[in-house]
Amino acid sequence: MTGEAATARPDLLALDSGTLIALANRGLVKRATKELDAGAGAVVSVDGEEDGHGHGHGRGTLRGRFPDGTEVSLPPGAGLDRGSCTCGAPGICRHLIGLVLACRRAAAEVSGTPADGGTGAGTGASAGTGAGAGAGAPDGSAWEPWSPGGLDDEALSAAVGARAVTGARRALARGYTARLHHPTATAPAAWAELPTCTVRFPVPAADGIGLAVTDAADARRGEAIALAVWAFRAAVEADPADPPAQVDVGGSGERRAGEGRARTATSPELGTAAALLDDLLLDGAVHAGPVLATALRRSRDELSARSLHWPAGTLADLIEQLDDHAARGARYRAERYAALVTEFHARLRAAGHTTRLSASQILGSGERGDTPLRRVRLTALGCRISGTPQDRTAEVFLAHDNARTGLVLRRRWSLAPGQEPTGPELAARRVAGAPLGALARANLVSESASRTPGLSVTIGAGRVASTSVTPVGSAWSGLPEPVLLRDFAAHARALDRLPPYLVRPRTEAGSVHVVEVREVVELGYDPAEQRLEATVRDSGGAVATVSATHNPYSPGALDVLAACLDGSRGEVRFLSAFVRVTGGGLVLDPIAVMTAGGVTVPDLSPAAGSRLAANLLPRPRDPIAQALEGALAALAVAAELGLRDLGEGARTGLEEAATGLSRTGLSVAAGLVRAFLGTLREEGPAAAVRAWVDAQIHLLSALELHARAT
Repeated sequence: MTGEAATARPDLLALDSGTLIALANRGLVKRATKELDAGAGAVVSVDGEEDGHGHGHGRGTLRGRFPDGTEVSLPPGAGLDRGSCTCGAPGICRHLIGLVLACRRAAAEVSGTPADGGTGAGTGASAGTGAGAGAGAPDGSAWEPWSPGGLDDEALSAAVGARAVTGARRALARGYTARLHHPTATAPAAWAELPTCTVRFPVPAADGIGLAVTDAADARRGEAIALAVWAFRAAVEADPADPPAQVDVGGSGERRAGEGRARTATSPELGTAAALLDDLLLDGAVHAGPVLATALRRSRDELSARSLHWPAGTLADLIEQLDDHAARGARYRAERYAALVTEFHARLRAAGHTTRLSASQILGSGERGDTPLRRVRLTALGCRISGTPQDRTAEVFLAHDNARTGLVLRRRWSLAPGQEPTGPELAARRVAGAPLGALARANLVSESASRTPGLSVTIGAGRVASTSVTPVGSAWSGLPEPVLLRDFAAHARALDRLPPYLVRPRTEAGSVHVVEVREVVELGYDPAEQRLEATVRDSGGAVATVSATHNPYSPGALDVLAACLDGSRGEVRFLSAFVRVTGGGLVLDPIAVMTAGGVTVPDLSPAAGSRLAANLLPRPRDPIAQALEGALAALAVAAELGLRDLGEGARTGLEEAATGLSRTGLSVAAGLVRAFLGTLREEGPAAAVRAWVDAQIHLLSALELHARAT
């Protein structure tokens, strides 16, 4: 192989073994490396030179011939999945990997620098952070600014295939939101976080687009790469000097904001669903019959088919509440039911007006509801057990390293009469092929996982040996930010800037993080509220509050948590927790604890003996929160009974709620509740629907803002 052939493909020279593992798998890279070391590697030719066997080839195609006669070729500007090999193996085979390794080794010999030919440089979970992510260009020259968006559609089709580009255009027409990490001199790799997958570009050149790494399944790989390229292109077009880190692409994102929002907000499917919810408010949950329930399910499916995922998810949760109400289930809550009706209307209103959230963020549009992932590595963050007298639910929380976010894997079991299993008993039940207790503190590598825009994940059970579970070890310490939190104050400021939950993305595990703890300052227990609290400090001295309440489905969890926090199981290093912000800083609702002795999941652990001393003072009453919650409860009763048949008792409750709001100085809130009553009395139930929604949106938003401030 000549020096010219060795350096003809600088994009291939940027592929370290970690990236090759992510593009194929560790076994193929290991075998190809072994063959190369044994002298059975490929003889490489390019640009028409002969390969030593009298074979000449067309200009621009990189080809290799192995000692056993196998021939492999890779067109210019194409990814490994676009190469061909006479061995007949589907997809990326060891010969294609061997071609890249031979090219890299020959280039290293020419330049006199060592080649990365081993399999220890990457795991596939962090692909794109190796040679392609280092400083400088692959050939050692100074780094120059670049963007994946610099590739035109003709070259994109050549790199990923015309069929993939055609499929991606369907998603482009719907519109989607992408978070972008633009390349810099110190981090030349680029990556895009799409709604259901991540795409990394480890090669800092437009002709390396086909070598992008994504956690989308092979059948969706080309589409994901195309969507990422278009997102970078949109960012550069928006501001060439300083491209934004988040863009809305296609759909309403390519139209003027007002026009796009108006079209989205008035889509027929959303209008139909809104009319159904108006009927539901008029009739009430107590009178919702099977005809309305069927119509809501049909509307949910139509919204999902249109990729309006957040309204569809709201309807799905609302249908579950109605089902529980009809069955007298323990999960039904009038306030929850009313909040879901409100959320749907709030999203519809916000999507039609200019806000700091895009319409696609408010409505969850732009991606299929379920994206298959290729070989993906997930890190378990613990488990939470919930349930009713009829069932139990386990939620295993997982960190998706590449996507830098949390996911949730959910499993529900129906119970036979007389069964009352607790968390420790459920720990032995199998989920994703492993005992729940082991899965909740493990590293999970799967080739049959699928992810939704709402950050839930499913693991297929139909493929043999497609999922492996190993102990989590010290993996928490290597998680990327913002999954791993080290600075309490900085994250509190970030949470305080979030928009109201009624309109922000419905990500089920988005608030789950691993929190690094420097020390536990104090520990206390309130027996009246069955609440454990601790104060923890980060390395910068900022404090956060750990707050956990008794879980009847895991009765020993607080004792186990106390044993972890008081140092009985070793010094606390990390907590996984739901994280929220109040005026006093971060509040952590713990899921699992990592100490020197390993990871403990309180909800799945047997009781450790009581360690809870009653030394925590009861919380003082909050008159503002009480007034807001009282008014929301009164409005929820109205929604439950129905505005058409609202009796004097419910009307009196609303009057008293308005009076309570006035007494605490919440005059605007009081006025909205009274406006609802006045409209109901003077104009009738149909006209009062909007007034009810107005009051609900204001009260829910006020309660959220108050909670952040106190």
